[in-house]
Amino acid sequence: MSKKKTNEFSYDAAMQELQNIVTLLQSDSVGIDDLADKVKRATELIQLCKEKLRETEEAISENG
Repeated sequence: MSKKKTNEFSYDAAMQELQNIVTLLQSDSVGIDDLADKVKRATELIQLCKEKLRETEEAISENG
């Protein structure tokens, strides 16, 4: 998945992908070669979710 601005991505889809990564990591089904890639992707998704939450909070504050 290419990098997208936070207003162009689905928070729910990102959370689902994160959950899938966590499940893989907990099941020990990720090989050592893929581990770094999964952790990197999870970090990217967490950052996108944080940005989306921050944007949403700012929008609510401006309208509230």
